[in-house]
Amino acid sequence: MARLVTDRDRSDAVFLGRMKEPLTRSGIHRVVTQYAAMASKTVPTVATKRVSPHTIRHTTAVHLLRAGVDINMIRAWLGHVSLDTTHIYAEVDLEMKAKALAKVEVSGLKEPHGSDLCRH
Repeated sequence: MARLVTDRDRSDAVFLGRMKEPLTRSGIHRVVTQYAAMASKTVPTVATKRVSPHTIRHTTAVHLLRAGVDINMIRAWLGHVSLDTTHIYAEVDLEMKAKALAKVEVSGLKEPHGSDLCRH
């Protein structure tokens, strides 16, 4: 994949169809759908998910954010003009973290009975 990106002219398409023409939006969607169907044979839960080019784009942005990549780099990668658009991914990630914390059972975090650790 790296070779496809680095060993080409910037104006050349990265993904080509059978006729060596650039893939259209619908062509890319068809390829993603086909590969999702193939993946669902190995990972059945994939069949219950909505997989689209946008899903892959969104997931990539969230993974980059979680990996500590600067949000301006993610903005440039996604081609966003405004950083506000890219911040949507950061908000989604914070929302996911809040939901995960909400699932933590607070009673499991209580000090043992008779402990003086939490007393003022």
